[in-house]
Amino acid sequence: MAKCKITVLKKVVNQAIIDEYAVDDFKQKSGQGCDLFQVGQEFMVGWDEVPKGFCPWAWADIQRDVVSMLLGGNAHWIKLEGTMITCCTDGFRPVVFKVERIED
Repeated sequence: MAKCKITVLKKVVNQAIIDEYAVDDFKQKSGQGCDLFQVGQEFMVGWDEVPKGFCPWAWADIQRDVVSMLLGGNAHWIKLEGTMITCCTDGFRPVVFKVERIED
């Protein structure tokens, strides 16, 4: 049965949007991006499991891509078969992930 490796590729900070729309308390802690993930961090996942320590909001955003990879799907716009590039939907501090299918 296949598994997926999820790798944190990038943490983005949309500072101009934060400056315009975020409350002051959030502005002060947003400079380094999401504080739940580190670039290069990896998670392994199989069926019906959320990786330990994974942000529940990010999981809700990328779960469909993980399931697609687990079911053998491919994205024709990605060079590597069995790979998806996806992200969470945090408009202030999104995190970009690589999801790779790992065959047993």
